[in-house]
Amino acid sequence: IRNHFMPQLNSFEIYSFTTLNQIHKDYIFKIWNNEYPINLAFESLQDTENYLNGLIDAKHFFAVDENNQMRAWAVIFERDYEKWFALIVDSELHQIGLGRKILNRLKTFSTELNGWVIDHEKDTKANGEPYRSPLAFYMKNDFNLLPETRLELDKISAVKINWRE
Repeated sequence: IRNHFMPQLNSFEIYSFTTLNQIHKDYIFKIWNNEYPINLAFESLQDTENYLNGLIDAKHFFAVDENNQMRAWAVIFERDYEKWFALIVDSELHQIGLGRKILNRLKTFSTELNGWVIDHEKDTKANGEPYRSPLAFYMKNDFNLLPETRLELDKISAVKINWRE
């Protein structure tokens, strides 16, 4: 159920960091576990730290609302000589343009972005709601689908997407 009061896009600021403090890490743990499928959840804050510590040349982005609350997180990083990204927006804020605003910021830091996207509706979030694939969102934002490149693991089935300037 959506709030009757939907925040306006211009009420969000996007801040970027190369070093994270504990408040950032706690937020990443929370939004990751709230918004991603339950099978991808971090069991502990240490799992989150281990993931973050494994990212090479990472630059983190946080969307902060007028109450100074973090409401979205994104990261760009190096993997296999390519620029990769992850993006998570609080589901209460979907469809106001915040994801697009963050993506556009990420695009200013690279001429290419790669990501894994779950392209099915079979997963469930921790709160019991179905996980909705964001694939259509990325297609609307100039990403290309690379259907021949898939990530098939016990925890995730995803397809690679790519954006080039």
